[in-house]
Amino acid sequence: MSAPLPSATPPEYPRTGQVLPAFGILGWRWISRNPASTIAPIMLPFIFLYFLHLIAPASYFPLEVVGAMLFTTQNIGNWVLGDSATWRIEASLQDLFVASPMGKFRYLIGIAVSNLIPAAPALAVLAGILLYVDPASRTVGPWLVLLGVLIVLWVLFSAIGIAVSSRVKSQREIWPVGNLAFTVIGMLTPLYYPLSVLPGPWQYACHFVPSTYAALLVQGAFGFTPAPSATLVEYGILLLVLAVAVTLVALRLYVWGER
Repeated sequence: MSAPLPSATPPEYPRTGQVLPAFGILGWRWISRNPASTIAPIMLPFIFLYFLHLIAPASYFPLEVVGAMLFTTQNIGNWVLGDSATWRIEASLQDLFVASPMGKFRYLIGIAVSNLIPAAPALAVLAGILLYVDPASRTVGPWLVLLGVLIVLWVLFSAIGIAVSSRVKSQREIWPVGNLAFTVIGMLTPLYYPLSVLPGPWQYACHFVPSTYAALLVQGAFGFTPAPSATLVEYGILLLVLAVAVTLVALRLYVWGER
């Protein structure tokens, strides 16, 4: 009688630390298969920059370039909304993530990472333009502030996008809802211009939007709208407080594991 066959032992795979690399590969595959997808994030802020350059004072142009970087990062939330809604409605892919031990926060960060990759070339181009048009910005401090603000806006608006996506009922709603929400927020807050040029009531209303403090902090750090150091610290604290509060509310509103 022949001996029994040895039982095959399945190979061991790491069970943690794979979420971000997997979503990063997903974002890279998108732009590697369709390089034109890296152009789209550049076009919209560049259109704003072009017309603002024609009608606004030339001294505002470096401020407008920084605003384009903030707007591009903020608009990642729109792409997160689109991807999350499509995966849930059309591909039923979210069910796989719900059944896994991932959890909604790691899912948020993963999908935010996958959409940050296509936006990175636009941010790099805008950073190069800023260094070219504003030699005074070639110091490390303001860029560290800008980097921190971009990270906060990236997480914040990705959370808003994923929360809104869970309320979208059909594919037809994704495009109008996303573009209306994120474009309006980007244009009505002082990303591309100083807050002081807005009418008084409008200025007051802007203070309830976190991206206003992001713009004021970065504009002050680069010296475009000079402000005392204590005021910049206040802007930073208000940005973090509002960002954390809105992110927690967005995750609370996000429907995880339900259609």
